[in-house]
Amino acid sequence: MEFIYSRVLPGELLHVIKKLSEVEFQEEFRKDIIDADNFIQCSSLKMDAGHTFKPHKHIYKDRHYPRQIAQESWVVIRGSVRCVFYDLDDTILSEPILKAGDASFTLAGGHTYVILEDNTTVYEFKTGPYEGQEFDKTFI
Repeated sequence: MEFIYSRVLPGELLHVIKKLSEVEFQEEFRKDIIDADNFIQCSSLKMDAGHTFKPHKHIYKDRHYPRQIAQESWVVIRGSVRCVFYDLDDTILSEPILKAGDASFTLAGGHTYVILEDNTTVYEFKTGPYEGQEFDKTFI
């Protein structure tokens, strides 16, 4: 995995890149990609045929956080994408290329994406609920 930290606030993890090729060499069944103290969660699961899980459902919880930020992930399904990741002061930190099966996670800081191939398909995941652009983002 590639961890991209702030230069402005050293030690502050802003962006994470997970490549599909890394999962192929994963030895453990479950590998957490994003730490549990973030709003967005993701783990890679490497499983053999026949693996299953005990049926379950998730419960509603009353949560009240003093501060909350939308966190976002892109998973490239087909094609390729150049990510542009920004620091907390809006300077560019990194411009990695994602290919099919790769994922990006933005925990803080800014980002944009440049599509490199026609018919590129991406799944985008964000924390919610979404309350409108004025409460969600500012433009760099």
